Amino acid sequence: MANLKVPREKIPWSPSIDTGRCIHDRECIDFCKNNVFDWDDALGVPVVARPYNCVVGCDACARICPSEAISFPPMDEFKATLRRLIAQAQQQAPAQPAEAAPH
Repeated sequence: MANLKVPREKIPWSPSIDTGRCIHDRECIDFCKNNVFDWDDALGVPVVARPYNCVVGCDACARICPSEAISFPPMDEFKATLRRLIAQAQQQAPAQPAEAAPH
C-alpha cells in the first residue's frame, strides 16, 4: 500500500487567539518551541504567525494559557476532516503494481 501523506498545509490544525481574553503575558510565545506565535507590538497581543509549524494534535499552549485565550478546532470535527483528507489522498494516489509472486 502506498504511504499516504496529507500535506501539512491542508490539515486545519492551528491555534486561534481570543485577544479579548488575552492577558498579554506572552506565555504562549515562551512556551511554544515550534515558533508558531509572534508578538504584534502595534496591537500588544500574540498572533499565530506560523500556523503550519503547529504540531498536528498538540494543544499544549491552550492548556497552559492562564486566561484560556487559545483554542483549537473541536477534536471530533478535526478527526472527521482528517478522515476526509486521507480518503481524498487515497483516491488520488496512483495504483501500485502488484508484486510478482516468487517462482
